[in-house]
Amino acid sequence: MNEDWEERTAAAWAGFDDYEEDRAADFRAVIDALVAELPADSARGPFERACAWDSTGHSDQAVPLYREALARGLNAYNSRRAKIQLSSSLRNTGQADEGVKLLTPELDGPSDELDDAVRACLALCLADLGREREGLSLVIGALAPHLPRYQRSMANYARLLVEEPGESGESGD
Repeated sequence: MNEDWEERTAAAWAGFDDYEEDRAADFRAVIDALVAELPADSARGPFERACAWDSTGHSDQAVPLYREALARGLNAYNSRRAKIQLSSSLRNTGQADEGVKLLTPELDGPSDELDDAVRACLALCLADLGREREGLSLVIGALAPHLPRYQRSMANYARLLVEEPGESGESGD
């Protein structure tokens, strides 16, 4: 894999919206052609293919490819992306509980630009499991730092959604 491959792959993804739904297979073929240039044991190959299947509405096809990519050993950033996307696909295929198990440890991992995506996807998985308050807490907690005002109040409200009454001694007001 070289810089040219990365640029061509980024360009393919940048053009994704140019493919109408009835041309999804054409887009996947573009990704497959790029993947064919990688070494056979590359973790990036199944990851890119999983992304293409997932992005064209086939979470069921993406799940085993994400698992394969993770097992082969993606770099830290793409591993986190794969966990987010795999959790979303698991949720879409009725396996939200596995999505929760996969993403929950990411809350305590190193922070990066994917933190809010982790929380949003985890919140969706939790909602599918009937744990909406936990999910809402995650989403409000993720949103709070981006607000121009009320950051502290929103962070407190997010925390209070999942605390037992009387646990903190605060009312949140």
